[in-house]
Amino acid sequence: MQFEVIANVRNLQGSSASRRLRRAGTVPGIVYGGDAAPTVIETNHNDLLLKMKKEAFHSSIITLNIDGKKEQVLLRDYQTHAYKPLILHVDFQRVDATHELHIKVPLHFINEEAGPGVKLNGGLVNHVATEIEVHCLAKDLPEFIEVDLGAMNLGDNIHASQLKLPQGVAVVKHGEDDPIVVSIVGKGGAKAAEGEAAAE
Repeated sequence: MQFEVIANVRNLQGSSASRRLRRAGTVPGIVYGGDAAPTVIETNHNDLLLKMKKEAFHSSIITLNIDGKKEQVLLRDYQTHAYKPLILHVDFQRVDATHELHIKVPLHFINEEAGPGVKLNGGLVNHVATEIEVHCLAKDLPEFIEVDLGAMNLGDNIHASQLKLPQGVAVVKHGEDDPIVVSIVGKGGAKAAEGEAAAE
């Protein structure tokens, strides 16, 4: 999925200027990384809010158009209002095609009801993780990673190392850990499974 965000260089800075921008329906932000200096920007609030509701926006290479000049970026951070649907600030990081990215990618689980552990034995799917941190070049970045549960029996687990990853994509390892991402547990066993996964 392709995303483009239209932005302008922000000339006025400071908290009072940011409040005026928000009242005017724009979001203050910053673009950093690469060889260029950080650039403070502003972008349309409603357009950004709609894009951020799409899961893929958070793990895709975004085309950021700043005053007509385009560059490739990732959404790195954002701040929202405590209870209103308002974006208060947004951070983008420039993407270098020759350097690997470290980014969290969502997991999409398929065939949850089809596996023997659920269909035949009444087990429950225990989603231990809903995203996984990967490293890859920008050109290889997947929008999501699919996890097929169709062959799982009661008591089975899928670990991070067992995920089927696209070519050029690898899971970021933290020491010797190989965390569980999903398991099939008996009814009433979900909490116990979560405790075991946390202990691992």
